[in-house]
Amino acid sequence: MLYILLFVLCIILFIFGMTIIRFGLFNLSANKLKTWLTKLTNTPLKGMLTGTFVTALLQSSSAVMVITIGLISARIMTFPQSIGIILGTNIGTTFKTELITFNLDAFLVPFAIGGAIMILIPHKKLRSIGMLFFGIASVFTAMKGFEMLASPLTSMKLINNFILSINGNILLSLLTGTIITAIIQSSTAMTGIAMGFLSAGLLQLDAGIAIVLGANIGTCVTALIAAIGGGNESRLAAYAHVWLNVFGVLLFIPLIPWLTEFAPLMASKKAVQLAHISVIFNVATSLLVLPFAVKFGEMILFLHDKKPKTPIMK
Repeated sequence: MLYILLFVLCIILFIFGMTIIRFGLFNLSANKLKTWLTKLTNTPLKGMLTGTFVTALLQSSSAVMVITIGLISARIMTFPQSIGIILGTNIGTTFKTELITFNLDAFLVPFAIGGAIMILIPHKKLRSIGMLFFGIASVFTAMKGFEMLASPLTSMKLINNFILSINGNILLSLLTGTIITAIIQSSTAMTGIAMGFLSAGLLQLDAGIAIVLGANIGTCVTALIAAIGGGNESRLAAYAHVWLNVFGVLLFIPLIPWLTEFAPLMASKKAVQLAHISVIFNVATSLLVLPFAVKFGEMILFLHDKKPKTPIMK
C-alpha cells in the first residue's frame, strides 16, 4: 500500500509540475497567445504552425484545446480555424515528452529552492519564472519516482500479472493507455509512467508504444468535457481532435513491430526511444492530414453536423 500511495503521489506531483509550468508560461505570454490563435489561423498550415508553437510554449495540448474551444464558444474563432490548431497541438505536445528524457538530476534541488523563493516575490515575471523552475523540478522528481517505484510495485502479484499481460497484448496496452490517461487527464504523465517501467526493464517497448498511442486518444476527453455547453462548433472541434488521434492510432498499430525493431537506431535507452516514437507518431499524423484538412473538416461536419453553417477554408 505504501508503494501504491507513493506512486499516486508521484502522478500528482507530475501533473502539479506540468500545471505550474503552464501557469508560469501562460502568465508570461497570455495576451499574445490568444492573439496568435485568433489571427494566425486563416489557413490550415498557419493554424498548424501556430498550434504547434503555442502548445510547445504551454506544454499542454489539452490546455490549448480548452483555450481554442473557449474562443469558439465566445464566437471569436470558428470551427474551420480550429482544424489547423488541432493538427498543431499534436506536434507541440511532443516537446514536453522529449523534455522529460533529459538528465537534470543535479539541477533539481537548486531549481526547486530557487523556484520556490521566486514564487514568493511579488513581481509578476519573476514569480512566473519561479513557477517554471519549480514545475520543472517537480516533473523530473516525479519521473525519478516512477523509475524507482517500478520494481517494488511489480513485486506485488496483482501488478506483476497485469504488467505481464500488457507485455503480451497490444490491444490491452492500448486500452490501458487510453483509460488511465482519461482518468488522470495527462498523456505526458502516462508516457512518463511508461518510461519509468521501461527504464526498470519491466515493460516491453512494443507495449510502451501501444500505451502512448492509447494516451493520445485518452487525452481527447479533456476537449470533449470542455466542449459541453459550448455550442455546436465547439463540439465539432472536440470531435475533430478525437478523430485525428483515432485515425493516427489505427494507422500506427500495424507499424508497432517495425518501430520496435528499428527503435535502437534512434537511441540506446528505451525511455528515449519511446519519446522519439511519440514524436514520429504525432508529427506524421498531423502532416498526413494537413493536405486533406479541408476534407477532414467536411468529414467532421458530415458526421456530427448534418447542416453545416460554416464553409471550410480553402
